[in-house]
Amino acid sequence: MMKKKSPKRGRPPKDLAGDVQTRILDAAEHLFLQNGYRSASIDEISEMAPASKPTIYAHFPGKEALFAAVVSRKINGLTRFEGFTPEGRTIQDKLMSLGATIVENFIEESLGMVRATIAEADRFPELSRNVGDAGRDRSVKAVSRLLSEATQKLARTPKGPFGDKRSLATAQIFLDLILLPMLFRSLLGETPKDLKKELPTFMRERVGFFLAACEADWPH
Repeated sequence: MMKKKSPKRGRPPKDLAGDVQTRILDAAEHLFLQNGYRSASIDEISEMAPASKPTIYAHFPGKEALFAAVVSRKINGLTRFEGFTPEGRTIQDKLMSLGATIVENFIEESLGMVRATIAEADRFPELSRNVGDAGRDRSVKAVSRLLSEATQKLARTPKGPFGDKRSLATAQIFLDLILLPMLFRSLLGETPKDLKKELPTFMRERVGFFLAACEADWPH
């Protein structure tokens, strides 16, 4: 009986072919989270994918670009709200539903990547800054759209907090209020389970403050 030949590393058989870029990103994400950006090597990513190093470099110029792509993909997944409809009858209920969903998704899905990015901030400040800017831009745009939908019954003026000229700034304020405190506490070691217990009360207070500030800022 003939002995089956082992497939060469980096050249997967047809049943493993799939999307090579997805395989590369999956392997890179696993190794970045497990070993950190500095310790993860292209050789290891090549072996885990599997994909040859020339194939990896054909898709990504280097490890820095690969790390940015991994983070970008994660953020895209977290800010893909197609089909999501906030629950509740009142504007406050809808914003609480939206806020809780955002916080839970980020804490459960992105905490490891946030830690990996922060760990490299001193050595690769440009990388961390670019990753942060990209994440903020995508998140703000997604939240701005959802805020617009959730508050569509409110009267609008161009200069109001939900007007076209200020909608992105308003979305950024909303994100800062609801996400940053929970994300910071998660980074300091509080568990998602404990934070979720506080989430309803936390969200009610934050959304109430946000809406009161918007009302006070509304042109009279």
